Amino acid sequence: MTRRAEKIRTLAVTGGTGFVGSHLLRLALDQGYDVRALTRGWKPPEDEIAWVDGALDRPESLVKLCTGADAVIHIAGAINAPNRAEFETVNAGGTANAIDAARKAGVRRFIHFSSLAAREPDLSAYGWSKMKSERLVAASGLNWTILRPPAVYGPGDKETLELFRMARRGVVALPPRGHFSVIHVEDLCRLVLALLDEPDTWGEMYEPDDGRIGGWEHRHFARTLGRLYGKRAATVAVPRPVMRIAASLDRVFRRGKAKLTPDRVSYFCHPDWVVAAEKRPPVKLWEPQVKTPTGLKDTADWYRAEGWLK
Repeated sequence: MTRRAEKIRTLAVTGGTGFVGSHLLRLALDQGYDVRALTRGWKPPEDEIAWVDGALDRPESLVKLCTGADAVIHIAGAINAPNRAEFETVNAGGTANAIDAARKAGVRRFIHFSSLAAREPDLSAYGWSKMKSERLVAASGLNWTILRPPAVYGPGDKETLELFRMARRGVVALPPRGHFSVIHVEDLCRLVLALLDEPDTWGEMYEPDDGRIGGWEHRHFARTLGRLYGKRAATVAVPRPVMRIAASLDRVFRRGKAKLTPDRVSYFCHPDWVVAAEKRPPVKLWEPQVKTPTGLKDTADWYRAEGWLK
């Protein structure tokens, strides 16, 4: 039977106040979509965005978000949490609540943001929780598509900011040797919108990236960053035991705001976070447009303009 899809015009977005979500909202508005977005804190009314006060653990707010929408784009989740149970509550429980809300609101199209970490659920509680969220989506009965982005960078990103700071100083501390993929936030958001009206993408899982075959070797990526500042950045491969100690110290000094956690150490030290070629999105649907060296330069320029790099 031929699949048919109604033209999607109104989007319900979780995670719209975050790094990726904020870029997606802007691009969606530029392309003429109507946007409804979840916000945990009060936001002033906007003509273009219908903000819905709520959270993933408030099911009634999710139903309100989804009511009147044609598609749900579920971005919200936890990348840092104090323990496995918290990861499960936010990433798996929050996804279950978003699925239930979509059903109650009669929304069939559901795009779910997962992570490459879900490929290796035994490495980290984060990856395990994202894998569990994927299984919930796959069993939902909705017209779903799952995205597993690699490292996402771009203007406004706080997760990769420290790499730029180290590159500017001329020394970049990295995990043991390995390769990884990256994607610019604008390319990722373009993909999301390209998926919306494509029934052939229902029931599919995609791993998008910048198009670099074989990904980036850690040292090569660091040196590419260093060239942004006219330096040949020295790279230091940090052994796993040292990273664990650093994670413990980060927790002591920054507590809940720690960027390097024991859970992340296991994830970072895995040698292969390169997207699978057979899981890239169809070329006829989408291709990356941002060359990574150019994207990194634009991101560094943004950091400087905003005073994030001092």
